[in-house]
Amino acid sequence: MTVTTQVRGRVAVVRIERPEKRNAIDAPTTVALSQALDRAQDDAAVWAVVLTGTSDLFCAGTDLVVGPGEPTGRGGTYGVVHRSHTKPLLAAVEGLALGGGFEIAMACDLVVASRTASFGLPEVQRGLVANSGALVRAVRCLPRNLAVELLLTGARLSAQRAYDVGFVNRLADPGRAVEQALALAEEVCAGSPSAVRATLLALEEQVASDEERGWEATARAEARVRRGPDVAEGLDAFARKRPATWSDPPSQPADDAQVG
Repeated sequence: MTVTTQVRGRVAVVRIERPEKRNAIDAPTTVALSQALDRAQDDAAVWAVVLTGTSDLFCAGTDLVVGPGEPTGRGGTYGVVHRSHTKPLLAAVEGLALGGGFEIAMACDLVVASRTASFGLPEVQRGLVANSGALVRAVRCLPRNLAVELLLTGARLSAQRAYDVGFVNRLADPGRAVEQALALAEEVCAGSPSAVRATLLALEEQVASDEERGWEATARAEARVRRGPDVAEGLDAFARKRPATWSDPPSQPADDAQVG
């Protein structure tokens, strides 16, 4: 099994467990993750959910060899990133959260990270664009210029800096991110679950139109890069562990040309 669930009091802890692939998401993991989160959302005894990886790594994003499979009906990509949160979803991050792993954390309501954790969006280094939420949420979760830097360079963001700029809610000692996330979840659970749910839905309603436009823009960005040669080059370079040789981009993409 690549996804496990343990209920701790009023909190469900959902773990991505595919350590041989750095917890990268393939099709079975997407399905299992979506089903685990569906069960937690539908269980009246569960008031909050902590999403985490293994003891030393959160998630390396999409499995680039086999792909993440199809989006699920309730959760979307990875079974997570389009999910409506009727219960608070907390990310507990140990080690790396890269690409889609970072985007999964952005899709959560609260983030707890180990002091040795780090985040990154390396898609441009593979000839890709971040298509699982970063183009929608990064400029909301982070200061704009920092978000743009991460998206354009693939640079790593330390847990300390992520905390300093407000993305990470709590820092934990190494190995204690889940423990700290559970403590934060219990703070949330001290309030009325009906009021918490109403609050989450109200927050979602306020960003819904911006999110819709952001996903449409993401789809256009992905279509642009898919038409060129750099995706194949980037993935081959990644697989062979060699530097990529990029092509010169057109001066103006045909679909961006002004008419008249």
